[in-house]
Amino acid sequence: MSDSSSRRAFLKNGTMGTFAALSVGTPAAAALSKEQHDSPSAQASKKQADQHEVQDEYDGFSRYRPSRGHDPDSDYYIGKRVPGFRNPADGPAPFIANDLDKLPWKMKNGAKEFHLVCEPVAREFLPGHWMNVYGFNGSMPGPTIEVTQGDRIRIIVHNELPEETSIHWHGFELPVQYDGAHTMTQNPIKPGKTFKYEFDVHEEGTFFYHSHIAMQEAFGMVGWFIVHPQKVWDPPVDRDFGVIFQNFRIDPMQTVVNSWSMDWNWHTINGRSGPYATPLVCKHGERVRVRLLDFSPVQHHPIHMHGHTFWITGHEGARIPKSAWIPRNTELVGVAQAADFEFIANNPGDWMFHCHMVHHMMNHMVQHVGPRLREDAKVDHYLTSLDTRPRVKMHQDPQFGIPGYPQKMQGMTMTKPMMKKLWSRREVKGMRANAMMSMAGLMTSVRVLPDDLYQRVMETDEKVPKGSIFKEIVKRFGTIEDYEPAPPDVMQKMLNDD
Repeated sequence: MSDSSSRRAFLKNGTMGTFAALSVGTPAAAALSKEQHDSPSAQASKKQADQHEVQDEYDGFSRYRPSRGHDPDSDYYIGKRVPGFRNPADGPAPFIANDLDKLPWKMKNGAKEFHLVCEPVAREFLPGHWMNVYGFNGSMPGPTIEVTQGDRIRIIVHNELPEETSIHWHGFELPVQYDGAHTMTQNPIKPGKTFKYEFDVHEEGTFFYHSHIAMQEAFGMVGWFIVHPQKVWDPPVDRDFGVIFQNFRIDPMQTVVNSWSMDWNWHTINGRSGPYATPLVCKHGERVRVRLLDFSPVQHHPIHMHGHTFWITGHEGARIPKSAWIPRNTELVGVAQAADFEFIANNPGDWMFHCHMVHHMMNHMVQHVGPRLREDAKVDHYLTSLDTRPRVKMHQDPQFGIPGYPQKMQGMTMTKPMMKKLWSRREVKGMRANAMMSMAGLMTSVRVLPDDLYQRVMETDEKVPKGSIFKEIVKRFGTIEDYEPAPPDVMQKMLNDD
């Protein structure tokens, strides 16, 4: 039996086991089970579950190797409607926003009740680089609110900012007094005061919440608001990731955002800059959804994914009918827009996932500091702070004689403790030793790992040497004879950082 076949058998038996366990519960559980079983949504889900069948290949499209299928009009061309392994009877795949928490709730008086606190937040964009922003409950972006279509929700917002605020529930069709449009639909929430928002959720899809004061938005005040459908979307996915792209202006030797600026030099994904943004890790053959929100102040992002072709299946407005899904490698996501990407992870490896704007693929890109400094530049303003900031090396490289040299950003070398923190995360285990050098700004990666390698990386605490997982993937799926490991000097430095 092949690995993929045995995995499907396990999933099928596991689901049957779940149904069996339900059938031998208490009388109350049996009554609840019957009520749930008889509901229209449950019947629809059961029908969907009964029809759920997972194959290795659909009309020439393989979930285990790069392929497109035979007919562009087929439902399965480029994996368009190829299902994930997850059975719809098990409900939606858990939503994962790396580096962000979920907002807890309690059922009170018939509503899911959440508590949000607006407050100043210090966020570590890169190891050792703490920035002063605004956020919610100690986090920027704020914690994720996650509900199910049909829920009634109550969100109690407490303002611990030194200034007034209000919160907008972006995309919801709700009673106007809860829309959060500052002064237009509600009085501002004064510092130290509380406001209650309460409404029924009839939508499903990708939403978010944010302050409705412009400068506070530029200061980071946003968070996910995910509404799962009552009936699991077809085809079901195995992974449901969320990434929020943001830009900030933070001047040299500063930690405070300049929200009045029109020039943005720090870029974050879920509040962290590359290479500190945590990779999205999935298993070979799974169906994956990535929800991407652009909450930058003024800049759009052409989002590019390496190694796969994805389908655009939804925007912040709603899920897109399948007849209008679009296959892409790059999707332009505008300010305040969200886009849902779905694909079959049929190409193992560590794949770049990033904004293609060149200035967004760097951190702290500023003038008047660093090795590109010209002799006639004035740095008096920065020199006054050298007692508290690392001194900038102002060398005279003879190659400055070449106009425009250098074009590669210099001087962002990380210290040993910073590198140790980057490599301490489970999600990066076994990547190439110099992988961190290639990711900055709005850059992260999608890791597609065979089952056994996924287990080593994500489910065990065994030591995984740098480069070992990547090399093993090349060995299995590429041409190992052509593989070039990271340069020995870089490898040695990285090893010393352990």
